[in-house]
Amino acid sequence: MSFVGSAETGFLVPLGAEPAVGGDNDGFRPIELMLVSLAGCTAMDVISILNKKRQDVTDFEVKVNASRAEGHPKVFLSARLDYRVTGRSVDEAALVRAIELSATRYCPAQAMLGKAFPIEMRYQIYEENGGDEPVIEGVWALPQEIPGD
Repeated sequence: MSFVGSAETGFLVPLGAEPAVGGDNDGFRPIELMLVSLAGCTAMDVISILNKKRQDVTDFEVKVNASRAEGHPKVFLSARLDYRVTGRSVDEAALVRAIELSATRYCPAQAMLGKAFPIEMRYQIYEENGGDEPVIEGVWALPQEIPGD
């Protein structure tokens, strides 16, 4: 129950299972990598766009949490991406646009997984040396299709 995944890039990813199913807890669960892929894909998009918009970002983090079905195959039912941006006078409109472009144009992981389950996107902007409370918080959602359009 231990494997090594590889790709064209040549990098290796350890895959493992929990002891209850015969594993040694020695690697990522394959299902975990789907969420890591989602968070990593959108994180790279968003920080790249923010850099192009000359936003002074000093720390950036994307967390993803997902709910799963209780019964097998225990698919994801929904997910939430939390974007936490720290910097100096980071513009909310720039961040929202970066999240939107990632969700609608650039992130293949989000485009694919978003067809399987809803993904909520929340963001928080913190001022550098401004404490533990965000100065701005918000939610971005894909526009809903209007029936008949």
